[in-house]
Amino acid sequence: MQKKQIKLGLAPTRRRVFSVEDSLKYKKLIEEKLKSWKIDFVNLDSLNKEGLLFDRLEAGRAAKIFIDAGVDALFVPHVNFGTEDAVAKLAKEVQKPLLLWGPRDEAPLADGTRLRDTQCGLFATSKILLRYGVPFSYIVNSRVDSPVFERGFKNFLAAARAANSFLKARIGQVSTRPGDFYTVIINEGELLERWGIETVPITLVDVEKGVLDMVKKDKRLKDTVADFKARGVKFKDMDDETVGRVAALKLYLLDWAERENLSAIAFQCWDALQLALGIVPCFVDSELTAMGIPVACETDINGALTSILLQNASITESPTFFCDLTIRHPEKENSELLWHCGPFPHELV
Repeated sequence: MQKKQIKLGLAPTRRRVFSVEDSLKYKKLIEEKLKSWKIDFVNLDSLNKEGLLFDRLEAGRAAKIFIDAGVDALFVPHVNFGTEDAVAKLAKEVQKPLLLWGPRDEAPLADGTRLRDTQCGLFATSKILLRYGVPFSYIVNSRVDSPVFERGFKNFLAAARAANSFLKARIGQVSTRPGDFYTVIINEGELLERWGIETVPITLVDVEKGVLDMVKKDKRLKDTVADFKARGVKFKDMDDETVGRVAALKLYLLDWAERENLSAIAFQCWDALQLALGIVPCFVDSELTAMGIPVACETDINGALTSILLQNASITESPTFFCDLTIRHPEKENSELLWHCGPFPHELV
């Protein structure tokens, strides 16, 4: 299963008038929690001796640390009130998905002193982010070990994975859309201009030639067919030569996806391929999807992009499946038949 791996920029922020010691305690707690979840993160220990963001004049240097490290998202825990303008300047410069959070405050001390005032600080930061035009997500004040924090953080990470997989995606396009399928018309120029998404076209003639060449001389073919059979795949009414073409199609698409760094594939699955090779690609589509390269039927590029989003947003390792919403259940109000010709990964069984 291919999922976009997220590198997180961790920018704990404090305000000068609150406890430095308590801020450093929460910085340590957060880093320990992220390590326990095996999160790849870059902190600000090289920014200053505290590794905290509290000086607006250091926001540019902090941004450079994250940009140079190639982070995919920002997490800004307010370890006390925080320095809202520094956070806004940092986020504006880095331009990555942003998560705000602060620990829930304890009761004031006996003398009335408060350690953090994180809720008030989060309100201030969020207001300035709106002024700067920076979108953000947030988790309500909560303890580091609380289910609220874990759920909010992991949901954000899933959303960040989805966003990063969508932007600048490369979709392999096998032939044109089927003539009658106006529903899968796309604006290729808009995809490139707005989100940096590229389509990588190939013709069915190229696919046919590549598959037939593989059938003749690719040494991997035998092992691929053996793997099918070892997993209990049944090729009903298909001779060995036809099964070999199915295996060759899988290998051809995998090689193409690796060579072109494809995120997903949109395949014109009928009916020219059947005429050219005497096979349907549905099983092969399911194989690639199970391996983390979603394949959408009928040259549905928007469907391929949706599959990428779902694959990366999912917190499970279950693969996506591509289907039509066909009919409502005859009697049950909240039931629907999800159907297609067979591109569902075998892992879903």
